[in-house]
Amino acid sequence: MAFIERGEPGFRCVLPFEAVPGEVRMLRKVVRSALGQWGATCAIGEAELVVTELATNVIKHVGEGAPATLVLEAGGDRLRVELHDLSSALPAVEAEWPEACDAECGRGLHLLAAMSAEWGVVPTGHGKAVWCELPLVTDAVRARAGRAATTLETYRALTGVRGSVAVTRSRVNREAAVSPIADLLVWFDQQGSDPDDALIQAQQLYEAGVVVA
Repeated sequence: MAFIERGEPGFRCVLPFEAVPGEVRMLRKVVRSALGQWGATCAIGEAELVVTELATNVIKHVGEGAPATLVLEAGGDRLRVELHDLSSALPAVEAEWPEACDAECGRGLHLLAAMSAEWGVVPTGHGKAVWCELPLVTDAVRARAGRAATTLETYRALTGVRGSVAVTRSRVNREAAVSPIADLLVWFDQQGSDPDDALIQAQQLYEAGVVVA
C-alpha cells in the first residue's frame, strides 16, 4: 500500500513492493495517481518511464521477488524518484553506450542519465538507493505561462508588433515581455496605487505558483 502525504515544502509517496514483473504496472499506476493528486500530470510520462526502468533493473540485477521501496518526492521545480533495494552492489554506467547492449551493461541507467536533471547511486544502511530528479512543472504553473503568452501576443498586436510568442528562453521574448509590465506599472501609478506594492504582490504570487500546489 502506498503512503502518500503532504509535507513542507511539497509531497511524498512511499511504496514498498516486490520486484516482480507484475508489480511494474502497479508502480506506474501509483505514479499516475500521485502526480495527478499533486497537480503535476505533465510529468507523468517521464516519471512512469523512469520508475519502470529502475524497477526492471532491480528485477534483473538484484533478483526477481526481491523487496524494494519506491519513494516519490515533489517540491519546488523538481520531482525526486528513489528506488531502494537490499543489494549493496552499486551499478555503474559504461563511458559509452555500445551498439549492442546486453542486460548487464546498465542500459536503464543510460536512459536515466539522459532524462534526469541529476541522478546518482548511494549506499544505505540496508543496501542502496538509485535516485534521480526530474524537472517538474505543475499544471497550474503551465496554465499561468499559457495565459501570459496569450496576453503578450494580444499586447504585441495592439502595439503593431507581429509574430507569435514562443515559450523559449530567447532574449527577444524576454525584452518584449518587459514592455507590458512597464505599462502596467504606469497604469497602477495613474490609478493612485503604488507600483512597488504591485511588484511585491506579483512576486509573492509568482513564488506561490512555482511551489507544487
